[in-house]
Amino acid sequence: MGKIAFVFPGQGSQAVGMGQELKRKFPEVASIIDKADEKLGYSLSSLMFEGPQEELTLTYNAQPALLTTSISILEKLKEAGIKADYVAGHSLGEYSALVAAGSISFEDAVQTVHLRGKFMEEAVPAGKGTMAAVLGLDEAVLQEVTEQVTSNIAPVQLANLNCPGQIVISGSTEGVQAASELAKEKGAKRVIPLVVSGPFHSSLMQPAAEKLAAALKTIDVKNTEIPVIANVDAHEMQEQADINEKLVQQLYSPVRWEQSVERMIELGVDTFIEVGPGKVLSGLIKKINRRVTTIPVYDMETLQKALDHFQGEDTTNA
Repeated sequence: MGKIAFVFPGQGSQAVGMGQELKRKFPEVASIIDKADEKLGYSLSSLMFEGPQEELTLTYNAQPALLTTSISILEKLKEAGIKADYVAGHSLGEYSALVAAGSISFEDAVQTVHLRGKFMEEAVPAGKGTMAAVLGLDEAVLQEVTEQVTSNIAPVQLANLNCPGQIVISGSTEGVQAASELAKEKGAKRVIPLVVSGPFHSSLMQPAAEKLAAALKTIDVKNTEIPVIANVDAHEMQEQADINEKLVQQLYSPVRWEQSVERMIELGVDTFIEVGPGKVLSGLIKKINRRVTTIPVYDMETLQKALDHFQGEDTTNA
């Protein structure tokens, strides 16, 4: 068997009820979720289990909720002796990856992503920024489109390079609309406006990045125990100073997910375990390379399937 990577989902994967079944069954999961409530000073668990969905989806709630669910599932995988050689997360998921790599404590991470969500919400007034998914257009062509629109009309840039033929653009509402039209003219198959509360991973997030840099100085960030593949450059990061710098850059830079997956495959990874709600990343990974194994783990049933898959195999990667 080749190497294993744990990958952690980002915003958009949240759903009412996530983590509830695991909390009922496992005291150690209940303990993690209780810690999140205590650290945040409000009942995140009520929002996770009961909703409403609109409130759970607010950036400053969705981010800690996703991290808490991912780390709850991670605990069960670790308990079963399943270990990763590499970890990575999509946007917010990078914080879950850093917890998994021993760089940031769960309590510090849950507080930081709650603040990160607030900073992101505050950075751009409602309605002034947005995002859209562009399907079926080459990265270089779309890069030219966004540069042209930014120069002549309003700011817009590449935000998420997810998989071949799927790139998300982000920026001012005017810029994204103009780039969407121009992308269609240049041959994009479809452009799908995204329902988001802000222009994430665009230059408009600079004010949030400055606040995040200050918040990161108040927590203990350590060197990682295993390499984390960074969103901003798709390379391994392990040093504390590098981690702080890249977490700040990540807010206004593209998430290079396709390159990150390709990098892990280059490093010998052939099995990707998606740790957290949904199976979005598993779908993207399959579009990047159909030969690798993807195992999404988000509830009791999928957890059991993952445990069955690894039963009898050497998962310690010694």
